[in-house]
Amino acid sequence: MTRIISIIIFGVLGLVLLAGGMQLLMLGGSPFYLVAGIVLTLTAVLIAMRRALALWLYGLFIIVSLGWAIFEVGFEWWQLAARGGLIIVLGLVLLLPGVRRRLGDPYADEPRPASAIPVAIPIVIALIVAGFSMTTDPADVSGSLPTEAVVAQPRYGGNVPNDEWHQYGRTPFGQRYSPLEQITPQNVSSLKVAWEYRTGDVKLPDDVGETTYQVTPLKVGNTVYLCTPHNWAIALDAATGKEKWKYDPNVGLNPDRQHQTCRGVTYYADPAAPAGGPCAARVYLPTSDARLIALDAATGSVCTSFADQGVLHLETGMPYNPAGYYYSTSPPVIARGKIIIGGAVNDNYSTREQSGVIRAFDVATGALVWNWDSGNPGETAPLPPGRTYTANSPNSWSVFSVDEQLGLVYVPLGNQVPDQLGMNRSDNVEKYSSSIVALDVDTGRDRWVRQTVRHDLWDMDVPAQPVLVDLTGKDGTAVPALVGPTKQGDIYVLDRRTGEPVIPVREIPAPGGAIEGDFAAPTQPISDLTLRPPRLRERDMWGITLIDQMVCRIKFHQLRYEGQYTPPSLEGTIVYPGNFGVFNWGSVAVDPARQVMFGMPTYLAFTSRLVPRDQIAPKGEDEKASEQGLNRNEGAPYGVYMGPFLSPLGIPCQAPPWGYVAGVDLRTGKTAYMHRNGTVYDMTPLPLPFKVGVPGIGGPMITKGGVAFLAAAVDDYLRAYDLTTGEQLWEARLPAGGQATPMSYALADGRQYVVIVAGGHGSVGTKPGDYVIAYALPKQ
Repeated sequence: MTRIISIIIFGVLGLVLLAGGMQLLMLGGSPFYLVAGIVLTLTAVLIAMRRALALWLYGLFIIVSLGWAIFEVGFEWWQLAARGGLIIVLGLVLLLPGVRRRLGDPYADEPRPASAIPVAIPIVIALIVAGFSMTTDPADVSGSLPTEAVVAQPRYGGNVPNDEWHQYGRTPFGQRYSPLEQITPQNVSSLKVAWEYRTGDVKLPDDVGETTYQVTPLKVGNTVYLCTPHNWAIALDAATGKEKWKYDPNVGLNPDRQHQTCRGVTYYADPAAPAGGPCAARVYLPTSDARLIALDAATGSVCTSFADQGVLHLETGMPYNPAGYYYSTSPPVIARGKIIIGGAVNDNYSTREQSGVIRAFDVATGALVWNWDSGNPGETAPLPPGRTYTANSPNSWSVFSVDEQLGLVYVPLGNQVPDQLGMNRSDNVEKYSSSIVALDVDTGRDRWVRQTVRHDLWDMDVPAQPVLVDLTGKDGTAVPALVGPTKQGDIYVLDRRTGEPVIPVREIPAPGGAIEGDFAAPTQPISDLTLRPPRLRERDMWGITLIDQMVCRIKFHQLRYEGQYTPPSLEGTIVYPGNFGVFNWGSVAVDPARQVMFGMPTYLAFTSRLVPRDQIAPKGEDEKASEQGLNRNEGAPYGVYMGPFLSPLGIPCQAPPWGYVAGVDLRTGKTAYMHRNGTVYDMTPLPLPFKVGVPGIGGPMITKGGVAFLAAAVDDYLRAYDLTTGEQLWEARLPAGGQATPMSYALADGRQYVVIVAGGHGSVGTKPGDYVIAYALPKQ
């Protein structure tokens, strides 16, 4: 019976590899899979014929396969395992006595099983190689960041006490850096849960897929302020986590919202208001139904003196206003008495969408002070009644940074919808799309623009809050700089006064061949400080087995790919880095004293395939918004299918690592280390703690104590790292996905806390929840 089963296994797998291997070879791919199919099929035939030659043939195949695998990927364990795992398992099947017993000499006086040596020795050799490969990691870059402080008293931006966290990135500079130093690499392993709070805001059955908990809480005085995915605002006691107040704006559910989330609230203390008076301190809450609501920071009651009884209606002045297409997912910034806000416009829904206008309102009254519309940038005076902003102009859905001393607000801009179609874009769109723009805080006029993608056809929005830091040059002078992470992996280090590069930026050739009626830019910019991945090759295709690996190789050749910036196509295009980005809204963290950066680069290929309008079925009544799958692009000649480049088993077609932690010296522009980050513990049916290096979305935080904190990865952990080396020092299991950015604060007794929300992320499929968790060292 064992022999019959082995014949079936080898025969079926052999035929599958024969068919797929022939197709791959005809596409110009590796001949190995065809050879493997021939060998497995012949092995099945020889077993059926009861010939011991089956063992010799398969043993030779193991040796050849091992040589082929090392030739393709060297001694990289995860790649070798994918190529050799199934082959070794089949070899072990051949070693079973029930198989070998029927392959011995039938004419011997005492029939005995065929010798195991022809297969056993190659298996032992392969296992030795596998064991050696486990001791190496060719993907790892080891090194150390400088430890000495370049400046003794760095500028953090804003007047924020060291033990507080007043804005999304702690201060208007967005550094995600805490000057606290109680927690160090030596004691971080002793962190314990200090308090835990459940918001009660959970993902609902009728919510859209991308219902996510992305908030970075604030801490002012003895209160922690935060929001939830359905835009509840909550105040907690910073020492105990006990709820002080909760406000529910009743945003309802709308299947046309692509995102149901809130990244944070904005705190403001009015210097002219009597201390302790009503609304002397405020919390501004952005909502997913396009409102900005002013709340009393002490009580949570609505500040009716602001705008329309406490509510600013962000749809005012929009040329189109379909519900669910426009809202704010990120907290606004406040500077010089103005609250400045952008908005998220649904990607690839329609060409008739709201404007991406950036607006400044009087922080006390809500009166419009200026508006900067990237479709009409010259007119920044408040829009008069009866007029509308430019439809479908590039928008900014992420977080801004501010340098009040320079009087500039720094805005990361996205693209015009549809992202993958560049026909009929205006000159203004071509200038401002996918760029970082510096706007005058007082007038709204743009002072400079730095574009990161020419004629963007790949959804390469600038997604991250720019980080402001003063960098010390070789001559000892300080340069007010901006660090701008991008989806394509470039990190732009610019003089924030002018937008000119501090670290050089150059142009490189890019692939052409856009669809008829469109064009692709002949060159694209690249920063000399870049974490872009190398170009994908067929050998980079991955899979749990030879079968799905072969399928990924076939798909790799069937899709269009000439490297980064390959234009969208009707046959389908590989987009790598994918529109998930090397960096996304989590941005990076910067130590302004040591002038180093800590980040989480992610590498995940996507695909996009254009679909002619007449091939798109009408929208279903129960269809919910999503950035993955079919994007309809109503009003455009094409829709687009988008999503990660996955194998038939639902894992990435490209080989890991898919996620790292990285440390960069900003003074030299050199990457000191890159280490795999995260495990497949929550990605597989079995809780396997294999440190593959997984994707993530969220951001890091650095402390003066030399510790960096990061959750974000698609396994449910909060981790601490040595900022100098990137070595993981500590981890805590989270009750849900931690796709957010941690923050840190201290109380009057000097005890330092690290806080993270854990609520999951719909796009990456992590476990939803409603947790706010604070960690601290044990009390002495």
